[in-house]
Amino acid sequence: MEQTIKIQNLKCGGCAATIRKGLSEIDGVSDVHVDLENSSVSLEADEQLEESIHAKLAQMGYPVENDPNSLMKQAKSYVSCMIGRVSGEEEK
Repeated sequence: MEQTIKIQNLKCGGCAATIRKGLSEIDGVSDVHVDLENSSVSLEADEQLEESIHAKLAQMGYPVENDPNSLMKQAKSYVSCMIGRVSGEEEK
């Protein structure tokens, strides 16, 4: 089933690369697409994976819209962003 999730702290292609890689590591998640303009992630996954997906996003520093967005999560998103850029996976 296709899901679209609005997230926080999404800044650039480095963030998008990190999110795509991280969510693709969850068994049962596929076709991960990140929309920078709308701060959203679209993917294919069963409904029962929703909690795991939200937890993984928060762990990487990209909490779901309306979830608490602590300074620690914001800092994690900056680190994730830089890892995505350094690994050369940033969208052009």
